[in-house]
Amino acid sequence: MRPYARLARFDRPIGTWLLLLPCWWSTALAARDEMRWDLFMLFAIGALSMRGAGCVINDFWDRDIDAKVARTADRPLASGAIGVPAALVYLCLLLLIGLGVLMQLNWSAIVTGFAVMGVVVLYPLAKRVTFWPQFVLGIAFNWGALVGWAAVRGTVESPAILLYAAGILWTLGYDTIYAHQDKEDDAKIGVRSTALLFGASTKPWLSAFYAGAVALMIAAGIAADAKWSYYAALAAAALHFVWQVRTLDLDDPKDCLAKFKSNRDAGLAITLACLIA
Repeated sequence: MRPYARLARFDRPIGTWLLLLPCWWSTALAARDEMRWDLFMLFAIGALSMRGAGCVINDFWDRDIDAKVARTADRPLASGAIGVPAALVYLCLLLLIGLGVLMQLNWSAIVTGFAVMGVVVLYPLAKRVTFWPQFVLGIAFNWGALVGWAAVRGTVESPAILLYAAGILWTLGYDTIYAHQDKEDDAKIGVRSTALLFGASTKPWLSAFYAGAVALMIAAGIAADAKWSYYAALAAAALHFVWQVRTLDLDDPKDCLAKFKSNRDAGLAITLACLIA
């Protein structure tokens, strides 16, 4: 089972956290009067299965590219540890778990959840045609902000849309940092990313993305009539973003990975803000 666990990245939970946290933001902010811990648990299961499914889809499209990149050459599909037919069966199992979670929600959330599947399937192709695959990832990875609000309120309202937009900018920040790990290999094989697009100017772009994300989160709090405690906790996330940009070494892959992973803590601070709003 180890190759299948690696294919779904169960050994690297940061991706599950980054997919899950926007779901928790909107659920917490929408359900302040009656916290829905059942939804928190359902979204955790759904994020684990759907992140795994997304990784299988990504590795299916990228198996030839991954074999040429040092960091990804040993992935199960790229290395041949798992064949394509077995990977597709595994993908179906993961998608069935995600579908089972989605069907526990109201119809508004179900319809909203299905609406993003096209982006999930096609995201791995974005790096072949645009320098902005991180933006496409942001569209897919933060969709839970819309689903979470719909699951509580039965519709998608302005605070959820603002949280979703904030999440996209957040993803542009953290995934640009992540892409700097592979910039040399990506340049050689013709894969595009915001890391290659921005180059030495990356830090000002990161500052703009994170500042925009915080501004949109403030706007979401205003739209949701949040208490002062929301903004106090949000300040902790803002300080974390400042620390990330100031201390980031773009030419050190280990530091880029560490800063990327630290976004779990920033996301948890935002979750706390929504919980105490």
